[in-house]
Amino acid sequence: SLTGVAGSDKLVLRAKGKPTDILCVSGDLGSAFMGLQLLEREKRVLKGNGDVKPEFGNSDYVLERQLKPEAKTWVAEALSKLEVQPTAMINVKDGLAAALLLLCKASGTGCRIHEKKIPLHQITLKVAGEMNFNPLVAALNGGEDYELLFSLSLSDYERVMDHFPENISVIGYLTDAGKGCRIITGSDQEINLKAQGWKDGS
Repeated sequence: SLTGVAGSDKLVLRAKGKPTDILCVSGDLGSAFMGLQLLEREKRVLKGNGDVKPEFGNSDYVLERQLKPEAKTWVAEALSKLEVQPTAMINVKDGLAAALLLLCKASGTGCRIHEKKIPLHQITLKVAGEMNFNPLVAALNGGEDYELLFSLSLSDYERVMDHFPENISVIGYLTDAGKGCRIITGSDQEINLKAQGWKDGS
């Protein structure tokens, strides 16, 4: 367990996002889930063959994301250097869809995100292709990426957009609650977001 104390002016909760705020996510998504799928595949293949070693190819990245998760402390440092503070933030531990729905529920908003803007690592795409798995599903509903999803006021984002870190992706924006939570597909269709991973009661 970890506990701590922060000044009230430094706290960033789920509940302060506003319509027109820009939605951002750190790092990339779906890689930890694909690492888990790779491990489970090798376990099934090697069951009863104790003398055979698993074959992971050059997929160390997704395995490390599953086996050695890291806290994304660099996000706070990067934003602090830009002198901007998120309006709302949540950890992406049960997939992007679950995190978005929880943040929007707490903030009383809806959202629009773009499929093409969701960050996917090249190794994640490679492993997903080998396993005939949709990488978008891994990003939206996989777990244990432990990236950060956060919103920034439009004015703050416009002020720093030319200096934004490359490993933070803008994926969409918050809307009025009545517009719902939706993803815009590559073919410009809007689909309701649904969380298929773990659901808590918050």
